[in-house]
Amino acid sequence: MNPIKTIFLVIFTFTLSLNTFSQSETENKPSLNSGTINSQFDYVIRKSGKYQEYKVVKQTWLYTLKAHVLDSLKAVHKDLSETQAVVKKQADEISNLKENLSNTQTDLDKTNTEKDSITLFGAQMSKTNYKVLMWVIIAALLALLLFFIYKFKNSNDITREAKQNLAEIEEEFEDHRRTALEREQKVRRQLQDEINKQKKG
Repeated sequence: MNPIKTIFLVIFTFTLSLNTFSQSETENKPSLNSGTINSQFDYVIRKSGKYQEYKVVKQTWLYTLKAHVLDSLKAVHKDLSETQAVVKKQADEISNLKENLSNTQTDLDKTNTEKDSITLFGAQMSKTNYKVLMWVIIAALLALLLFFIYKFKNSNDITREAKQNLAEIEEEFEDHRRTALEREQKVRRQLQDEINKQKKG
């Protein structure tokens, strides 16, 4: 490594350390016009003179300290007011968010209810009840269909039997009519024969 660079680096580091040390010394050094209120009180107590068991404090220091205390109190009050305003604003926002959350939850519950239900004849009905009702209606219609099929088949059987009976009766009637006609013809022939016999006799 170049010796000039090394020297320059050492000098730079030393200067930086010295500057940092002097800043920390200045920061740690008590003063009436800097630091915390506590350190300012310590400074006044340390620098004030003694008279018997009393401390003698310069009046200007007291006024300066009073001004610093009042400034600090004013800053604290300002911070407190700002914090209270922020807290109030956040409380209002939380209240609005809770109200919105409540409304959203209500809407969600309503949507879920509507999603899980079906409107039938103007009344809300859950999907389960709707399915049960539909299956009951289908079962009732199926039962009615089976009943009407049974009735139709029964009526059809009765009609077929009645037609068969009617056909048999018509056939019997036709046989009876034929028999009666033959008998009548036979009787007429016999009568004619008798008439012919009487005429000959």
